[in-house]
Amino acid sequence: MEVSRPAQDYKRIFEIIQQLNTTYDQQSLLRKICFAAKELINTEAAAILLLDETGGQRQLRFAMSTNIKPIEMEEIIVPLEGSIAGWIATHGEPRVIRDVAQSGTHFQGVDTRIQFRTRNLLGVPMISHKQTIGVVQAVNKLGQADFSDEDINTLRTLASQAAIAIETARLFQQSDFIAELVHELRTPLMALKASTTLLKRSDLPATTRDSIINRLQGETDRLIEMTNDFLDLARLESGRSNLNVDHFGIYELIDESIDVVSSQAQAKEITIQAEETDLIAEADRGKIKQVLLNLLTNAIKYNRPRGQVAIGTRIVSGDDEDEFIEVSVKDTGYGIPQEHQKRMFQKFFRVPTTEDVARGTGLGLTICKHIIEAHGGRIWLESQVDVGSTFYFCIPLAKV
Repeated sequence: MEVSRPAQDYKRIFEIIQQLNTTYDQQSLLRKICFAAKELINTEAAAILLLDETGGQRQLRFAMSTNIKPIEMEEIIVPLEGSIAGWIATHGEPRVIRDVAQSGTHFQGVDTRIQFRTRNLLGVPMISHKQTIGVVQAVNKLGQADFSDEDINTLRTLASQAAIAIETARLFQQSDFIAELVHELRTPLMALKASTTLLKRSDLPATTRDSIINRLQGETDRLIEMTNDFLDLARLESGRSNLNVDHFGIYELIDESIDVVSSQAQAKEITIQAEETDLIAEADRGKIKQVLLNLLTNAIKYNRPRGQVAIGTRIVSGDDEDEFIEVSVKDTGYGIPQEHQKRMFQKFFRVPTTEDVARGTGLGLTICKHIIEAHGGRIWLESQVDVGSTFYFCIPLAKV
């Protein structure tokens, strides 16, 4: 007996809801919702726009889309007034636009920016605890059919479950992050407390006093580094850190980054070499410099005395045939055991075998991952114990 299409749809919705309820990473969650909407409503594209109230101004920003690159989403702001998505978010009701050319409320800025033609769309609000947090849109119905009542009900069901899942993921991340933050802060704070207690002793030798003061300074610097990393990661995970995309020469940025870490390298007699190239990147220059500095600092920190660091670049193709610049940072250090490599980009993870070599916040590579993925790229590593490690990342190549 053939199952009717609505029954198939609701069976698929149930499967998707089960997946949503077990996903706590917000980006993975948004991606699943988007592609589920595209599949269930049978449209050319789908997107999620979330309400952003930073700076005291309410507006919509693309959080995920099946047809817009992450680097483009960062640059698009959809106003609440003069847009279909804005109307849906403001009124908290679904809306079907069968011909956007005849609609005076269609915001043309998105189509112009991504060179896409919106013909028709169905949008529904995402509501959690009676508050609208965003909008799910299914764009350009495939075939000759119009959006049906079944389509509206299906997307409303998906959106309501998605809103709950997003709020749950946010709460999970916040509580998890705070617990980890408190745990990580305890060690330097206890060291500071012990040091100040010792300094109160009147019989403390001058050499010991100087040693304790140096320790105080080191732990204070570590706390500052940790809080800066915590803030960076919190902004990246919440989506409040926007990209300032520009065109820049990747070699000039690499050379600039090498200058910053040169004193660290000289202290260990480590040589750094970079291949000269005329490749132009299309990315946030400041954030890519942050990634390079993190990888270079690690390559020096976990390298052997008189070791080498080599930086290479080349053009590679992405999954959608767009071209990327692949940057590699290779060291001759201690290497990372195979069983630890998959955890290198997790928050607060540190390789146990390197704890005596150097100390860090355990957030640097997590921040790098967020930055690179926000550009639509990826970051990974290859490593061999006693040989060294190579970290790779890809960012968009400018179309010039």
